[in-house]
Amino acid sequence: MFVSNTVHDQVRDRLPFAFEDLGEQQVKNIARPVRVYRVRATLTHPDANAPGSPLSRIAGEGSPPLALPDKPSIAVLPFANMSGDPEQEYFADGMVEEIITALSRIRWLFVIARNSSFTYKGQVVDVKQVGRELGVRYVLEGSVRKAGNRVRITGQLIDAETGAHLWADRFDGSLEDVFELQDQVAISVAGVIEPTLQAAETARSAGRPTDDLTAYDLYLRAFPMFLAASRQIPEALRLLERAIERDPHYGPALAWAALCCHRLVNDGRSEDPAADARKGTDFARRALEVDGDNPGVLANAAQALAYFAEDISAMISLVDRALALNPSFARGWYISGLLRLWAGRPDMAIEHLETSLRLSPRARVGPAFVAIGAAHLVSRRFDEAVPKLLLAIQEDPSAPAPYRLLAACYAQMGKMDEARAVVEWLRAISPDLLPSFRSFLNPEHRELLLSGLRLAAGETA
Repeated sequence: MFVSNTVHDQVRDRLPFAFEDLGEQQVKNIARPVRVYRVRATLTHPDANAPGSPLSRIAGEGSPPLALPDKPSIAVLPFANMSGDPEQEYFADGMVEEIITALSRIRWLFVIARNSSFTYKGQVVDVKQVGRELGVRYVLEGSVRKAGNRVRITGQLIDAETGAHLWADRFDGSLEDVFELQDQVAISVAGVIEPTLQAAETARSAGRPTDDLTAYDLYLRAFPMFLAASRQIPEALRLLERAIERDPHYGPALAWAALCCHRLVNDGRSEDPAADARKGTDFARRALEVDGDNPGVLANAAQALAYFAEDISAMISLVDRALALNPSFARGWYISGLLRLWAGRPDMAIEHLETSLRLSPRARVGPAFVAIGAAHLVSRRFDEAVPKLLLAIQEDPSAPAPYRLLAACYAQMGKMDEARAVVEWLRAISPDLLPSFRSFLNPEHRELLLSGLRLAAGETA
């Protein structure tokens, strides 16, 4: 991990990291050179060796392997794009996403989330190392070749402990059969991992998100934009709305569009917050109507509706149902933690957020760290909140939420110079300095955030 001098100055005495000064470096999108530090975990923290802890992930090869779960576990690595066309990369990625989703519906199987699996994209990997770093017994890798209207998927399943090849196969079909091909791969893998499984469970639960391949294509393009950075969400929403125009019953697209509306309002990027709130609520309700048995739809719609003031207990129940359907759903655990934070249960929120990180140990940690930082903040554990929020800012400097929380945290600590500096960073990316924090339903928590941010912003007015 590499950080700027600003982050280095804030965290060097708070975290058990060694910092290697790399001097002035030219950084993309910044005119002047920036002093850069390489970060290495020293593993002196008493919890540094805990399986799944952030420090163990940052430590890399020097950290101990993650403990295997108490049930069969698998990571699906990015499939190689064999089409000879770099523009088809997203199609291969989408294929893997659908295979992960199909496998995740198998309740006895522990499936690593896409965000962690895809950190190996473009790398020559040692499956034994992957198994150690992700804490899984099996690794699935393969390739996708798309030529005209034909698709070929190849896959091989490897025992990550021994490196032994357990299974390999090839699946050919037309684009119209692409979802059936994905299910065939998932069913074959499940049958090899656990011969006693009734593979029909996968076939029964594998719903068709859409039959419109253009809508599916638009969805695949939008999905990574939402996850990448706050500033890309308007374009992600535009693509999702086009997909919904083609297929008004496309549940996952409706649910992600609802989340885009939520983020536009929350991040201060909406030109008409009231209209976007109505639109986001409509998208979420429609998603639940057409695809209410899909764990991803349940969780994403619940997050959007909770933010737009639906009953928080009912939305938590939706997320609980999603996790009952798919206990390996990392994003579901993240949303469960977020909603419990909003409901005023910060300690339970942290527990669920850390479960999300264990299921996706190499994913972008920013969103989870924002929520964990907020949970520590409202619990008045300010010293524990600061490093989480600083790392979240480092991962996505375009997202306003961690700046707001960090400014409030510093102000509550009496560190007004730091609070004022964070507010100046915030002003550069968002005009919305003082949001309502309406999603925080505990009045004491909401007032703690608001009073801290008012104090920080008022000092610079």
